[in-house]
Amino acid sequence: MRFADARGDGRALDLAHLIGAVQCVLVLGLLHRWIMSPAPAAPQTLAASTAAAVPDYAALRAEIAGWARELGFAALGVAGIDLPEDAAHLTDWLAQGQHGSMDYMPRHAALRGNPAALQPGTLRVISVRMDYWPAQAADAWQVLGDGERAYIARYALGRDYHGLMRKRLQKLAERIVARIGPFGYRAFADSAPVLEKALARNAGLGWIGKHTLLLSRDAGSYFFLGELFTDLPLPLDAEPATHCG
Repeated sequence: MRFADARGDGRALDLAHLIGAVQCVLVLGLLHRWIMSPAPAAPQTLAASTAAAVPDYAALRAEIAGWARELGFAALGVAGIDLPEDAAHLTDWLAQGQHGSMDYMPRHAALRGNPAALQPGTLRVISVRMDYWPAQAADAWQVLGDGERAYIARYALGRDYHGLMRKRLQKLAERIVARIGPFGYRAFADSAPVLEKALARNAGLGWIGKHTLLLSRDAGSYFFLGELFTDLPLPLDAEPATHCG
């Protein structure tokens, strides 16, 4: 096929030559764009991208405490997972038969003193306190002094704490996920072999009194304990001083 020359002088251009000219122009245009384009940014190294993704755990710890208060917990602390002295004390206590008819105690004794064995990957334990001295219990002493009125244990006046605390711990974990993304955790509220008093003590929530219960200066021993085992390396809280005489 031939096309008439635009000059109208009767000469024709071969179609192949025309296509070749067009291709040449296109190649030159692409080459020009490539030369004038800025150099691509250097790819981010794995170390740099990992470092950028690591959260500020101290700031996260403060946020977690605030979320815990919003969910109804009176106090929150963070403990490590090493409990050598408490585990040894438990072993000795069991060997002496101090557990009496509580046959379940020796069954998982090894897990009680080893949070990472109970929940693999655990690095920290978030310990929480929920007070159970409700407003309607303010007249406790008057009730005790009245032989015509029945006195009900203070902790039994509210809802069953087991499910309540686990649900709120789950909500706390979900808030953490919303902030930093998925992480490893498991919630407990007197629902597994956990040395919760020792962990709460190590998390700074109180000290263990002579009556073997955890004591807090502002709540006595009128509270429940719950735990969130986690693989987050949160900063640890300091164990408080013992205030028993």
